[in-house]
Amino acid sequence: MSFSLHQQEDTIVALATPQGVGAIAVIRLSGKHAISICNSVFKGKNLEQQPSHTIHFGTIRDGEKIIDEVLVSLFVAPKSFTKENVVEISTHGSSYIVNQVIKLLVRKGARPAKPGEFTQRAFLNGQFDLAQAEAVADLIHSDSEASHQAAMNQMRGGFSNEISRLRAELIHFASMIELELDFTEEDVEFASRDDLRSLVEELLRVVELLIGSFDLGNVIKNGVPTVIAGKPNAGKSTLLNALLNEEKAIVSDIAGTTRDFIEDEINIGGVIFRFIDTAGLRETTDTIEAIGVSRTQEKMKTASLILYLFDLTDTDMVEINRDINKLENLGVPFLKVANKIDKANPQFVKDLKSAYPDTIFISAGQKENLEDLRSRILELVNLDKFRTGNTIVTNIRHYDSLVKTRQSLLDVLTGLDALVTNDFLAMDIRRSLHYLGEITGEITTDDLLANIFSKFCIGK
Repeated sequence: MSFSLHQQEDTIVALATPQGVGAIAVIRLSGKHAISICNSVFKGKNLEQQPSHTIHFGTIRDGEKIIDEVLVSLFVAPKSFTKENVVEISTHGSSYIVNQVIKLLVRKGARPAKPGEFTQRAFLNGQFDLAQAEAVADLIHSDSEASHQAAMNQMRGGFSNEISRLRAELIHFASMIELELDFTEEDVEFASRDDLRSLVEELLRVVELLIGSFDLGNVIKNGVPTVIAGKPNAGKSTLLNALLNEEKAIVSDIAGTTRDFIEDEINIGGVIFRFIDTAGLRETTDTIEAIGVSRTQEKMKTASLILYLFDLTDTDMVEINRDINKLENLGVPFLKVANKIDKANPQFVKDLKSAYPDTIFISAGQKENLEDLRSRILELVNLDKFRTGNTIVTNIRHYDSLVKTRQSLLDVLTGLDALVTNDFLAMDIRRSLHYLGEITGEITTDDLLANIFSKFCIGK
């Protein structure tokens, strides 16, 4: 998908609400002729004579044929989302009505919008930068309090302000270095190398913090992959069902019932956790079960969190010690969860508490102490940085640009140490500015914009 200057002059139209039958549907037009096109099919007030941010009742007509009674909302340029004339027509939610109205508007001069074209026009017209535009899509798809808050912070410019500040400081030094290139023969220094070093080191510190925040940002945006692991019949499927409050997984007294993954999402404290119930961890001669056990081990390596679940009535301390050693070698955060506390030997529980005081004791079948488990799960996701309003990177494109920025800044420091000439120093600084500019849209290509906005829904 690409956009030409000619297409930018078009008036575009699309359904802005989800497809399907509903109480109402909203059809959006944007462009220089949006109001006049709508006015040509609207029977009511003369829309071209009405002020911005007003709503008008009337009918949409194809000649003398009334298609629907509607409410028309007017947003006169530049006081609109796209900074163009925008009209939103609220019709009844019949698919037939929606199609008839859109076909009529197209006949009158509008063209169907492409995915993300409304938001792209807002970006191109200076309503917000590229990072904020991407946050619009994140906001639409946010399905938890944390992902919603992260998208809102980015859309309101939290991340962009941080990047713009860094870039502005670097631009000043870049201009001084460039100026020195014009006075090479005079041996004039406009930019202090010590000050440049201090600035680059400060920029690196901030960039490192932003890069380091991506793990948390990715978790907030996509959910925490959490594996429930343990030997067969430890109660993994029962625990998943209890956490989900539904019978998602098959529960049986027969060991090895779960032979592949059962996965579902659970919202805990505003964070989405993607729980994965796996095949049991044990040696087996069953070919199918063995494949499941092997996949379990692979899933554990890529998880962000592991719940190591064991049956208090069917596990000894030797097994627990062995499994914990294996988990520690994986390097993945894990919680020790002892199941069937309602049936356990009190002395064994006492010994276990003494050996591993951080163990969580539950009864998945009786749904006992599950709130304690949820709290401990949430503690392992470090949201303190997020809740205090610090900037969090949630977008892989931004992360990639920041990594490239870091390398360019390191190259600047290497150049300072090696006393390289100004033209090489300027080259590394310009590269840093380029990668920072890619994030907010100061530096763009048609392919980049097409890739970003093609992922939006039509009508946004």
